[in-house]
Amino acid sequence: MKAFVFPGQGAQFTGMGKDLYDTNPMAKELFEKANDILGYRITDIMFEGSDEELKQTKVTQPAVFLHSVISALCMGDAFDPKMVAGHSLGEFSALTAAGALSFEDGLKLVYARAMAMQKACEAQPSTMAAIIALPFEKIEEICAEVSKMGKGVVVPANYNCPGQLVISGNIDAINEACEQLKAAGAKRALPLKVGGAFHSPLMQPAKDELQAAIENTEIKAPKCPVYQNVDGKPHTDPAEIKANLIAQLTSSVRWAQSVENMIADGADDFTECGPGKALQGMIVKINKEVSAHGIEVSE
Repeated sequence: MKAFVFPGQGAQFTGMGKDLYDTNPMAKELFEKANDILGYRITDIMFEGSDEELKQTKVTQPAVFLHSVISALCMGDAFDPKMVAGHSLGEFSALTAAGALSFEDGLKLVYARAMAMQKACEAQPSTMAAIIALPFEKIEEICAEVSKMGKGVVVPANYNCPGQLVISGNIDAINEACEQLKAAGAKRALPLKVGGAFHSPLMQPAKDELQAAIENTEIKAPKCPVYQNVDGKPHTDPAEIKANLIAQLTSSVRWAQSVENMIADGADDFTECGPGKALQGMIVKINKEVSAHGIEVSE
């Protein structure tokens, strides 16, 4: 059974989407529509911008969304998912590709999300760190202990795959947690070069700002179940989808659980739509029996 998955922030690269723009009239039309909606030529940054320009949250999120959604839509009849999921930002791409959000509304929400997150990051110095080769339960336990120490908040943010969990929080709390996690046996505890504590309580101001935008946006029933980040379970009811999207910014991304549930429900062929191959690598680590690949373009 076919499943399509959509990457999040971090998958961007200079030149992303240029081949699509140059060779596919539908893609070109959608990219130009996006330029009009955003009020600036995001395609110029995507195709020719520097790494630094692309790394800005307000650019990265709409850029990855556009590459992902347009890649899927340009597949035509070959885009026939029985289920979809997206990692963090990728959830908006998944919902748009599956017809729950219109292209215009999906892009507007992603841009609003990016701006709200950037503002929240600037308001409070915070960060994230990747913890390698330690059980999820041990990481949860140590995060809870460190959060009680008075150095700030630290929580599990991204349950990516067995042996890889990203934590998020205040800088001092992250540093303390990293030391304790290494002492507990983590192979590595790597601070990430990100501007803030995504998927943690520190994103509450961004959540509050985005909530109104989500509540005022029409969400339809998608053409297939969408496995959402907050619980890793399939959803088709627009009210549930909205509530989960609002909760997403301050909740953990349960990616490993989402993939496990998709496989339990029959998925055995995963196609990653968008830049990079990060999700393919995670999926294979979650279950070696399934197929995971990028979009297969026929000549």
